[in-house]
This record gives sequence, C-alpha cells and structure tokens, in this order.
Amino acid sequence: MDLARLLPKNEHPIERVVRVLLGVGLLSLLAVGPVPGWGLAGLIGIVPIFTGAVGSCPAYTLFGFSTCPTKTKTES
Repeated sequence: MDLARLLPKNEHPIERVVRVLLGVGLLSLLAVGPVPGWGLAGLIGIVPIFTGAVGSCPAYTLFGFSTCPTKTKTES
C-alpha cells in the first residue's frame, strides 16, 4: 500500500502549525486542567498533533478537500 495515497498532503503549512499548537494546548489540559474531566479533551489533542505533523487530514481526504497550496498530481 502506498503511504502517499493513504495520507496525501492536503494541509497548508500554517494550518499544520495551528493544529500542532492546538493539540499541545489540549494535551496541556492533562497537566494543568482548570476543570476536572478535561483529561479526555487533553487526550483528543493527540489527533491534531498527528495530523499537523503528517500534513494529512483523513477527513479532508474523505471529502476531497485540500488547503495545501501545491497541486497534487493525479495518477490514472
């Protein structure tokens, strides 16, 4: 299976940075959570960190959406 086909680059570089920062913010709730029960929200922070680091959003792939400025080449 081709990894580039499974996880195509479909995120803008600025969006990737925002996703990672959002994920780190959510994960920080595990350590200094202002409200009890925010632990689950903190663990959800792993998702934006992963998608930002990889540069591919599975939901974008599913719906054929992309914010990436570069054009991807389609193969027949």
